[in-house]
Amino acid sequence: MKVSYELNEELLQDCINIATGLFYPLEGFMSSSDYHSVVDNMILNSGQVWTIPIGLDLDHDTYMQVVDLNTLHLSYKSNPIGYIEVDDCYMVNIGQDVVKIFGTDDINHPGVKKELLRQKYRVGGKIIITDKSILKNSLQPINTKAYFKSKNWTTIAGFQTRNPIHKAHEHLQRVALDICDALFINPLVGWKKVGDFSEEAVVDGYTTMIDEYYTGLNVYFDTLKTPMRYAGPKEAIFHAIIRRNLGCTHFIIGRDHAGVGDYYGKYEAQELARKIIQNHDLGIELLLLSEPFYCRKCAQIVSDKTCNHDEKFIEKISGTKIRAMLADNKRPSELYMRTEIADSIIKLNDKKFIQGNK
Repeated sequence: MKVSYELNEELLQDCINIATGLFYPLEGFMSSSDYHSVVDNMILNSGQVWTIPIGLDLDHDTYMQVVDLNTLHLSYKSNPIGYIEVDDCYMVNIGQDVVKIFGTDDINHPGVKKELLRQKYRVGGKIIITDKSILKNSLQPINTKAYFKSKNWTTIAGFQTRNPIHKAHEHLQRVALDICDALFINPLVGWKKVGDFSEEAVVDGYTTMIDEYYTGLNVYFDTLKTPMRYAGPKEAIFHAIIRRNLGCTHFIIGRDHAGVGDYYGKYEAQELARKIIQNHDLGIELLLLSEPFYCRKCAQIVSDKTCNHDEKFIEKISGTKIRAMLADNKRPSELYMRTEIADSIIKLNDKKFIQGNK
């Protein structure tokens, strides 16, 4: 009996990211043992660090059909794209697992809310892609590594973001350029919560920045397509592993990496990073940088490592406030965001710079 499962866009992207090596060492969707080891201990059965479960969830009817099969065929928009060599079929306790992954079961957390909508029925196994056309135009380690090599860059710092560039991010990027041969700006453009910046806003903002201020510098730009999980510390490590796979030698983890609201501490991601690298070699050096802010006394962007002036002089650079101002067609102060960047976003018609996904 042949059973085929229709993938949604996100599951298709998981297949692509596994097939291209972006999610190395994964070769397919996680088996039960890998899934539970990652959720409970942030470790694959192989002993390698992995912090976010990557699983294929099925509806009940498909699950019951697949239990006794060796192969599950995969399709997207009714077109066959490949198959899974079924390793095992299992069920998960999503209600318990979200607490372990996200540190909370609060339905208001966007990652928790999204995960709770998934099916508890899972299938694990190696993915075989038969329609290679789906890999076309995808971000692939083989290409990024070849590009870095062609430029003779030996040290490359990866920068993760889901927002257009503002002055705090620019400061971190320039610090990284001082440390490494090159900077790889790699914004995430997959699913994001309602109210986040759209892909158009992020790409337009960075295109403007590179053209106006990074021209001639060792800066490479490309987008990463995978959903935001808003899993804070665990997602920070996940992001670092992806950039290692892409050929980066360094990765920046700043304030509240991959956080949302007040669910995670300001430097909780850095604390987890320090614990992990004490016992494991991630294959990438982590740049744990302090939050930049504007000091009116110093008259420049600084951090708490380079400035100890009274709070009355301090201007925090808030992405949330910047987004709210842009939504009202107001240009943020030059202290927060460069005028050209703000204008490139404001000019997007019908508020296309605000994400509409749910």
